[in-house]
Amino acid sequence: MECIHTYSLIHDDLPSMDNDDFRRGRATCHKVFGDGIAVLAGDALLTIAFEIAAAAETWPRYDMREIIREISVAAGSRKLIAGQVADLEGEGQKHTRAQLRYIHENKTAALLTTSVRLGAMSANTTPTRLNGISDFGRALGLAFQVIDDILDLTQTSEKLGKSAGKDVAAQKATYPAVIGLERSRAEAARLTKLAHDALKPLGKKAETLHALANHLLEREY
Repeated sequence: MECIHTYSLIHDDLPSMDNDDFRRGRATCHKVFGDGIAVLAGDALLTIAFEIAAAAETWPRYDMREIIREISVAAGSRKLIAGQVADLEGEGQKHTRAQLRYIHENKTAALLTTSVRLGAMSANTTPTRLNGISDFGRALGLAFQVIDDILDLTQTSEKLGKSAGKDVAAQKATYPAVIGLERSRAEAARLTKLAHDALKPLGKKAETLHALANHLLEREY
């Protein structure tokens, strides 16, 4: 999933997409190697993700078909690509809260949800617990994006490792733009609580996931 995530960032930074020069504290891939190589690097990362998945062991409750399907749906036209299309087409437009949620549910939240689902599946979790993990991933993914939108307004490029204020300049669909900064902070806290609540059936086994949710809520960059 991290290969898919990184591929999406490389393509997202291209001049034909979000046109960004700075990512993870360094010049973006296309700025260093050119647009063509950046496209191919993204293509290679997307492809190798499936090669890595295909080499994994299957688990009693979940066979390889389910693993590949999970990844394909998250990275495909129903999730990541759909969210990216809505994000690009929405630049400079006024957005409702529902439209904003659609974008981020299908981008950030879809990738994070699939990541935690695959982890739970690799532990041969029960279907009931997998549903709880899925609810956790969706809530945490949305909370992560709300916090990311806040940090884009409140932090410097040096701290973020990417261009600060870029979303505002591009008139992107962000939570602060739609509901304001203070309500965005409250929304991040609300979504984080939903993430915690979804883990209750797992008891002490979910301590690491609880810690992750708290860390993301409190991050400054």
